[in-house]
Amino acid sequence: MSELDSSVAERVTVVRRERAKPHVGVRLIGDRIFNVTTFSLALSILLLLAGLAIALIYDSFPAIRQFGLHFLVSTDWDPVNEQYGALPFIYGTFVSSFIALIVAVPLSLGVALCLSEMAPDWLGHRLGFLVDLLAAIPSVVYGLWAVFVMGPWLRDHVEPLLAKWFGFLPFFQGPKVAVGMLSAGMILAIMIIPYISSVCTDVFRVVPQSQREAALALGATKWEMVKTAVIPYGMTGVIGAIIVGLGRALGETIAVAMVIGNSAEISASLFKPAATLASVIANEFAEATSDMYVAALIELGLVLLIMCVALNVVARALVLGVQQRRYREMGR
Repeated sequence: MSELDSSVAERVTVVRRERAKPHVGVRLIGDRIFNVTTFSLALSILLLLAGLAIALIYDSFPAIRQFGLHFLVSTDWDPVNEQYGALPFIYGTFVSSFIALIVAVPLSLGVALCLSEMAPDWLGHRLGFLVDLLAAIPSVVYGLWAVFVMGPWLRDHVEPLLAKWFGFLPFFQGPKVAVGMLSAGMILAIMIIPYISSVCTDVFRVVPQSQREAALALGATKWEMVKTAVIPYGMTGVIGAIIVGLGRALGETIAVAMVIGNSAEISASLFKPAATLASVIANEFAEATSDMYVAALIELGLVLLIMCVALNVVARALVLGVQQRRYREMGR
């Protein structure tokens, strides 16, 4: 009887294996299709970026051939005499974005820590939703508000105080106007706050509760707990959030074009008009009448693309460096 049972069991096992083979084969085919599909989608992003770069290089080649690397260091922007240089716009892009980060990063970190650590859950999620709504406001609305409200307020109240207390510095000298580098930096700061604060809030919320409890158990205050347990644990996410905000600031166009003044000059004063790579493209592309003029504007777009790609590479290197440092500290 036992031999019969064992033979029946063996036949049942063989039958099950035979029936399972087609199913396994179908699953393997499905896995291959899934792998090929996802790889193709990922590759398409790289091809899209490469195609965009090639198109910009091709269309801007007359300016590249005419001016070479001198285009990046020249301060001349004279469409009448066909002389073009990108340095004033590169300067304006970096300075306006730097002002935006100086203002936005502390505010965003404060908002993120309030929503994740201080406010109760029911209030934190509601306030977080309202902060995220700032990202849904169109750029042109920000620009209109800056032209009619923020710019005059800066001119009448903030810039006189800055000139009074810090007028010995070249950054706060010159006539007080509603449009200029300071106005552009401030509107950029307001626009990137929801991006930085949203990412930082999510990063701080995923910090293990045991980290907080351990710090509090050792006698740390709420601030010491945040400083020693929460912020260091989420530092890579904070850096990523700042880079996201910086990328948003570098590429912003309409709002900046409405308040920066659009002057192709380099000035140390934050009160004077200036221009960015994105704003000059938006303002002058429709007026470009010659092939060289169009090629120069497209080359500005190429420079902006290179800056954004380089920024992402540097950000990735910073994040990896912070992660490796943390792993070394954990291994000690």
